[in-house]
Amino acid sequence: MQGEIIFLCVTVFTAGFAIALGVIFPALGQGKACAQALESIARQPEATGPISRTLFVGLAMLESLAIYVLVISLILLFANPLLRYVFR
Repeated sequence: MQGEIIFLCVTVFTAGFAIALGVIFPALGQGKACAQALESIARQPEATGPISRTLFVGLAMLESLAIYVLVISLILLFANPLLRYVFR
């Protein structure tokens, strides 16, 4: 019984840590990408269209990484495939 409780505690801690890292780093990347795009648009206003398009593609990629981390964390919390090996 003690092993199962430790396994569940480690699973919850790991999911929380993954969510924290999965939110922090994409947010930092998005902030940096937006700052660079705004700086580029300020320097070359005629290139606003291509810069904005590239920015949106990059932001979508960063956001997808955060969503992947969220999905994996939710799987660990609510549909952990390793639970059947721990709880026999």
